[in-house]
Amino acid sequence: MSQDQQIFSTAILSLQSPVPAGLTNGCGKVANRRFSVYRNNVMDSLIKALQTGFPVISKLLGEQNFKNIAGLFVRQHPPASPLINQYGDNFPAFLKDFKPLEHLPYLADTARLEFALRRSYHAADAKSVHPSEIDALSPEQLNAAELKMSPCAFLISSAWPIYGIWNYNTAPNAPKPPVQAQDVLVVRPNFDPYPVLLPPGGAIFFESLKQKMNFFDAVSAAQDDHTDFDLAAVLTIFLTQNVLIEIRPNSRERRQQENV
Repeated sequence: MSQDQQIFSTAILSLQSPVPAGLTNGCGKVANRRFSVYRNNVMDSLIKALQTGFPVISKLLGEQNFKNIAGLFVRQHPPASPLINQYGDNFPAFLKDFKPLEHLPYLADTARLEFALRRSYHAADAKSVHPSEIDALSPEQLNAAELKMSPCAFLISSAWPIYGIWNYNTAPNAPKPPVQAQDVLVVRPNFDPYPVLLPPGGAIFFESLKQKMNFFDAVSAAQDDHTDFDLAAVLTIFLTQNVLIEIRPNSRERRQQENV
């Protein structure tokens, strides 16, 4: 970005900044009014983009409060990319550190969930593993295998009931959120993503597989963290929600195959 572009960008998002030099109206005078209109339009479009991307946060805060807070965020964090669908990635961190909202500690993680839904929507497509592919493996083959996760799947772990909060504010007649921590997996089995509540140990299992642990070690990690880990329930979620996209032999076997 050139110096002139930086000056213009700063002036657009700062009410205190003067009109950049060289901007004139049709009469050759400084374009104060036109620039103010343009500045307001840019701010309004960015705030609306945040409101569209974080509808539950907007509902929890109330429309006007959300717009006021979003306005502060926009001025501190202007877009770093021309792709507006990526804007707001640091909004959850902003909410977490925003002192006037410290009495609502669940907002940041709820915003993380909403941004994960947006990331999932724009993620690349991938063909999923069919349950028959798992059934075809011997216990030894399955234990040694590495399972690759879909680029549409995103894990959000929270000390707050973020799935319950999201569900209560989006689904008619949904129950009130329970007072408990929740692990949520954002999935996109077809076109539109949605969150799924993971049972105990499901988050550890997912993260272990993401880190390329083999199946046996991932199960062991989940069981060590949660003695009530239900492998069948978690696998059912992964297979029915198209979370798994590839079954790989373990690293040693893969190297042996590649050297044949």
